[in-house]
Parts: sequence; C-alpha cells; structure tokens
Amino acid sequence: MPILLLVTKQLDTAPKGGREMLCKLNHVALSTILGKQLLLFELPQTKPTKPREIFNAFRGHIDGLTEQTIHQALKLIQSENVRQVVVDGSNLGCFVATLKRSLPHVEVITFFHNVEALFFWGAFTTTTTPRALAVFIANFLAERKAARLSDKRICLSERDSRLLKYLYGKGASHIAPIALEDKLPDAPIAPLLVAAEPFALFVGGNFYANRDGIAWFVQHVAPRVDIKICVVGKGMEDLRAQLEIPGRVEVIGPVDSLAEWYRRARFVIAPIFDGSGMKTKVAEALMHGKKVVGTAEAFSGYEQVATRAGWCCSSPIEFVSAINAACTTITSSFDPELRALYEEHYSLSAATARLAEVLGEARDS
Repeated sequence: MPILLLVTKQLDTAPKGGREMLCKLNHVALSTILGKQLLLFELPQTKPTKPREIFNAFRGHIDGLTEQTIHQALKLIQSENVRQVVVDGSNLGCFVATLKRSLPHVEVITFFHNVEALFFWGAFTTTTTPRALAVFIANFLAERKAARLSDKRICLSERDSRLLKYLYGKGASHIAPIALEDKLPDAPIAPLLVAAEPFALFVGGNFYANRDGIAWFVQHVAPRVDIKICVVGKGMEDLRAQLEIPGRVEVIGPVDSLAEWYRRARFVIAPIFDGSGMKTKVAEALMHGKKVVGTAEAFSGYEQVATRAGWCCSSPIEFVSAINAACTTITSSFDPELRALYEEHYSLSAATARLAEVLGEARDS
C-alpha cells in the first residue's frame, strides 16, 4: 500500500485547546486507518521574534515552518516514496506550495480547522495592534496558497466552505465536522438526578470571541435568570472582577478536568457571536449528555442536530426564555440521546470513517 505522510503541529499528549485536540484526534484516526503506512512529521513549536523571522512569517514560515523543516519533509517524502500528504492546518500553505512545485505528482489533502483569515481578522478588529495585523496578513497569505494549491480541501462545515470559495475561489472538496476524543469517564447507566444547587456552565479559554460573548451574557442575560452561571476556562480568572456577580456568576478559571463540571451542570451556555470553524464546547457538551443554550454562531456546523441539542438564541429575550425552559424541562444530569448524537457525528469513530472515505477515493482509483 502507498505511504501517507501527516504534517502537523507538534502533538501534545494532553491537549487543551480545540485545535490541538483535533490535531491529535486526526493523527489517531489516520493511524487507525493506515497503521504502519502512516508517517508523522511534527513541526516544532516556535514563535518569530527576530526581525528576519518576522519577515519570513510573511513568506509563510509560521507555526514551525522554516527552510530547514520544509526541506526535511520533502526529503522524507522522496525517500519513502510518499504518494499522499495530509497537511493539518491551512496556515501551512507555504509547505503546500513548495511541495506541489517540487513534487506535483504527490496528492495534497489540507485540513482546514477554520478559515484562518476570518479568525485572525476578528482577533485584529478586537485588539487593533500592529502584531495582530501582521498575524492576520501572514495567515491570510499562507491560507490562500493552501486553498488554491491543495488537491483536496477538508472543511468542518458548509459555512467554512462557502467562505473559502468567496476568499480564494475554491471551496471544500469534503466536509468533515469536528470530532473529539471521548472524555466521559463512565457513561451513566441511567440518568442521574440534578444537583440540589443547579448551575449553567460556560466553558472557554480567554480569547476574544469567548471574552466578548460571556461579557455580553453577564451584562444582558445573567441578571434576568434564576440559575447560577459558572465560568470555566484557562485565563478567565483574569476577568473575575469584570464578570463575577455575587450569587449569579462565578468565575472558576482553569480546572484539571472538565468531566466533573459537566456532570454537575444543568446545561451549557454558548453565547458566541464571532469566529470560524465549529465550536468545540458544543460537541463537548453532547459528549457529556448536556443540552446547549447558544447562538447561531455556536451552532454553526451543528445545524443537523441543533434542534435536538438545545436552544438557538439571538437576543437577550430569547436567551432568558430558553434558559427558563431549560431549567424547567431538564430534570437529569445526563441525556443518553444527546450522547448518541456525539457518538454518531462527533466521535473518533465518526471522524475515522470520514477520513477513510477521503483517503480511499484516491487509493481505490
């Protein structure tokens, strides 16, 4: 069988962020499909600091790509007679361009975790610093190469595919929704009773879309509902003074394990108004058998399950109404039907089946 090479960011044994978790899961899925026919090339974690490194970022040398690492990967492809390469991230477009120029017969499949240009443009409009602008430009230029030169483009959602088409002239060749490694310790045999002091859970790290979303919620919704909100996520403790309302909103910050917080929560809130890709917190909630009260942005990519997964809201009044309904109708801490949605659409086995289909098209031809 032909050899496949996976080019990805350095994999973490215990990833925390959504992208890092999906990178690790993609590697596990590909290993399951290919076994010894899979080669792995991990890019080192680096940040440009010197003037030359910053200049090279605009050439696409970002997230561990350098002249040296690109040369090493090309040498490996030639020595092992690699026929297919999966590039895990559209920000690695410089490598895609070099590979197609040097070895045009090798099929390149790029996995778009989101539309990087939109993501970093949102970050820039929030901070408007020279560095944020530079990061946006560097990622836009790299992603344009990945979109235009890859043989296959995997997007998480139809929305991302349309954005890709609008920006670069090519949409997705395949749609593969987000998937997560199963973190549920033991699925309850029967639903458990809700805790005596119920709370709704917000999960997310301290980056602009999460900050803006939970700040909006605290201002416009939290004072009008009769359930406590717990905010969990790395860096959120820095916003404690801004977000906390005694008896209504409590900022927890980072935790060692989310499983217990999900188990005790009545439901999950996702007031997210900006971003790209798919929101990890929705799939994570379904994994733990929890309903979600969120925005259309939070449910982007989840359209086929949204009505079963929870409530989609666009205004404070809709959030208040949905939360009141959730408080009334949710009587257990684990819904097996929601867990089944995760297993069918967003689990490792689901992702493995989708990637096998993408790879199989070329291998069977």
